[in-house]
Amino acid sequence: MNTDRIEKQVLLRAPLDRVWRAISDSDQFGQWFGARFDGPFVAGTSVTATITPTTVDDEVAKLQEPHAGTTSTWQIVAVEPRTKLAYRWHPCAGEPDADHEPTTLVEFTLAETSDGVLLTIVESGFDALAEPRRSSAFEANSGGWGHQVELVRKYLGAEQRV
Repeated sequence: MNTDRIEKQVLLRAPLDRVWRAISDSDQFGQWFGARFDGPFVAGTSVTATITPTTVDDEVAKLQEPHAGTTSTWQIVAVEPRTKLAYRWHPCAGEPDADHEPTTLVEFTLAETSDGVLLTIVESGFDALAEPRRSSAFEANSGGWGHQVELVRKYLGAEQRV
């Protein structure tokens, strides 16, 4: 079992431009993801993310409530229009000393298909985390990304087919 990389996919039945805006516009991203950002996603810059409950699923919003107000810094690595958004973050944000640990890389890639847009989310770099946090961060984020593919699907009003 690979413990360094999480990969989730969802087929979104929405136009590519619409899906791109949902992941590349920090305001739209925040609505479905459950965060407020202090600026736009621009490659080579950092933004502060503050956890807020998602606007698209009341049950997930309740799960996010205990973390509301937690902040983390995201270093935006790539913004490739209609193709890729990538950033680095601390997967254990809010935990003591987490900000001093290595970051993981999160990549959102888009591919048009005959049925819609395939969104692939990959988070990698868990093996570089300190042993006490590594497995819990991996497990928490694996479950979290499972929720997030559903949230973006709901946000776009699309059907999951993958």
